[in-house]
Amino acid sequence: MRMPNSKGCLGPNVYSEVPDGGWGWAVAVAFFLVEVCTYGTLKTLGVFLQDLMEEFGESNSRVSWVISICVFIFTFTAPLSTILSNRFGYRPVVMVGGFLMSLGTITSAFTDSINKMYITLGIVTGLGYCLSFLPTVTILAQYFSRRRALVTSIASSGESVAIFAFAPAFTALKEHIGWRYCLVVIGIIQASVIGTGLLLRPIIIMPQPVEEDNESEKGPLSFKQLQSDYELENEQTKTSISSRGSGTSEDSGVTFLSESDEDLRSAGAEGKAMMEEAVQDEEGPDLSLSAPSTPIKKYEDKLVEVEAGPLQHSSPKLLDFSVLKDCAFIWYSLFGLFATLGFFAPQLYIIELSKSKGVDPGMASYMLSVMAVADIFGRLSIGLVLNKVRCKKTLVLLGCVVLLCLVLVAFTQVWEFWGLVVCCALYGFFMGAVSSTHIPMLAEEDVVGIQKMASSVGVYVFIQSFAGLAGPPLGGVLVDVTQDYGAAFYSCVVGMGLSAVCLALVGPAKSGFCQKQSKNKEVGRSWEEEEKINQDSDQPEFLEVDLAPEDSLFRKSLDQDKAHMI
Repeated sequence: MRMPNSKGCLGPNVYSEVPDGGWGWAVAVAFFLVEVCTYGTLKTLGVFLQDLMEEFGESNSRVSWVISICVFIFTFTAPLSTILSNRFGYRPVVMVGGFLMSLGTITSAFTDSINKMYITLGIVTGLGYCLSFLPTVTILAQYFSRRRALVTSIASSGESVAIFAFAPAFTALKEHIGWRYCLVVIGIIQASVIGTGLLLRPIIIMPQPVEEDNESEKGPLSFKQLQSDYELENEQTKTSISSRGSGTSEDSGVTFLSESDEDLRSAGAEGKAMMEEAVQDEEGPDLSLSAPSTPIKKYEDKLVEVEAGPLQHSSPKLLDFSVLKDCAFIWYSLFGLFATLGFFAPQLYIIELSKSKGVDPGMASYMLSVMAVADIFGRLSIGLVLNKVRCKKTLVLLGCVVLLCLVLVAFTQVWEFWGLVVCCALYGFFMGAVSSTHIPMLAEEDVVGIQKMASSVGVYVFIQSFAGLAGPPLGGVLVDVTQDYGAAFYSCVVGMGLSAVCLALVGPAKSGFCQKQSKNKEVGRSWEEEEKINQDSDQPEFLEVDLAPEDSLFRKSLDQDKAHMI
């Protein structure tokens, strides 16, 4: 499976087919660490919510804008991440992203106003998240095919591991060193992404050449063989023309003069080209690749100019918006847009919701840990399920979204500690299933397919950005107005409900789009065939030549037949 021409330990990996392993496991480890430093740290910032409100004297909605701007930049700059990755490669983009997220988090520890934190933790760190996360998940999907769902689910559990470990750890650590130095510690951890980017070796799929029949086994023809073949073919062509033009032809006066003339010219040109290629092969390597054009060659008093430019490798489009013509992708993007409303608010407000329902503040931080543990099981379970199911995978994702809506409603109805624990466990399970599959699901043929994933993932996450900007502040406004942290969960319910409706329409839209494409292809094919028939009917296929003399007996008999017919 592995091709022998991969260069060095840091060069691209060349495979004859998708490896479903190999260096892909190292890329999976890299994605695990990126998840820890991006989504893992982002969703644990809720432990500092009350500290920021007290430090700067701001409301819930004002402080929530820090997370909201970070999420917005994270997703809004997804097209930029796609363009840079296609232009410079995944590795340097991820390393720059690791530097930016570390820089933004560390500088946030020394800000003296919430407005400055909008820039440092919101814009700088959010841009670093985007440049690190999207290229890593994209290249991971290219290393796996059959195991893609399972491996992505396992690797994305880094987010859950980070939440499970960071939430209680930073809750206890801020009591000793304060929230500012906690942010410095987080920034130092995020700097590890710079080294993680070195693991992202590019992958090249180069199918092995198919063995040809006996002709390929004979080896290349020599110059003398090509010359003899050319002369023989030329003599056969001249003989064919002379026989057609003679009076003994079986066609009796019907001669394909124009066609035979073209055969002679094409045969001569092809034979001459083959001879010159053989001469070039014997003299040395072909130097025409480095020159803009070859010299003008003279053959049969005609000038024939053959242009040969340098070989250019086909490069992918930096950003392809043609996926917006796909109705299935549009509905799937709307699903991601509305689902994002419920991705961040619960983790941000669950601690304060638990406190408002009488849970001890020390125990309230463990709600995030319960979510994290359940999140891991959800990611592993959905990976196993998607590898086994025979139905459309979008239907499995739809079931998880519907159940997630019901769990969000249950958050507002329970009042005791264990009730919240059960809700957190169920939310974490289904949230892990949805969040680990909604981006890799783009690679499935149910949505856009693996060929368009590299360009469509940037557009998809870009569309999500607007909901990421509105989600946390909307929950904060509802909390400030109602003085009830449960109100923030109602906005999540509405968003998840709308996302379920959009996801349910992906399948019908995809079926209709495929049928429309096949219909257009059939119409275009029939139109081309009809046009070709019309062109063939307009061109004269042969030339009638009367070869019989006027005073011959054959000519007199023909004239008599015509007279009787009249």
